[in-house]
Amino acid sequence: MKKSLLLLALGIFAMGRIAGAGDLTGTISLKGTPPAEASFASKMQDDPNCSVLYAGKYPTTRFYVVGANGELADVVVSLQGISGKSTGASAAPVTMDQKGALYVPQMVAIQTGQKLIVKNSDTFIHNVHTTPTANPESNQVQMGGGADLTYTFDKPEMFLKFKCDVHPWMFAWVSVFDHPYFALSGPDGKFTIKNVPPGKYTLAATHRKLGTQTAEIEVKDDGAAQNFTFEVK
Repeated sequence: MKKSLLLLALGIFAMGRIAGAGDLTGTISLKGTPPAEASFASKMQDDPNCSVLYAGKYPTTRFYVVGANGELADVVVSLQGISGKSTGASAAPVTMDQKGALYVPQMVAIQTGQKLIVKNSDTFIHNVHTTPTANPESNQVQMGGGADLTYTFDKPEMFLKFKCDVHPWMFAWVSVFDHPYFALSGPDGKFTIKNVPPGKYTLAATHRKLGTQTAEIEVKDDGAAQNFTFEVK
């Protein structure tokens, strides 16, 4: 009897995987030497709040976040041609902070209807100014350590820009999808898109400076893998 129940459970699990889906994984790499990042020193040193934070060791832009072996972070990977399947209303909120007069993280991906919570961990004022192309613009003041701001977006959009007009070097980019089949590559260059239904798809990998690459893939019930290599020219 116990053996029969175990076999039944394993069968239900297997059917769930076939009907439900597999994970799509991969690694993003960079070939070549990325351009030098620009220092914020000339802008930050005249701001007393920032100069005291960094004591002469100022941060730089972070357009090319690359590991020791060419692992490329902050690449937005997504399935193309899937629409109207957003689960954003029930998805966990995503948090973006303002810390050390920088947006952390600077690259975010969410779904339509999903909450994006913006914090201000600094002791001084910021203004959170969105400059979208598909969604309504917003510009809100946020005091140091003040109440969180909450955003949702109704329309898909790549690299919706967040900026601070008080500190003009502060930028972040939020990519909004109307489905849950996307991911950001991490510092190790790896990404995972979970629970992809079996089928044939076009997979796109987009870096804000290096453009977009695509690949035709087939996801089976046990998942699939696809790597991308960007090249600095």
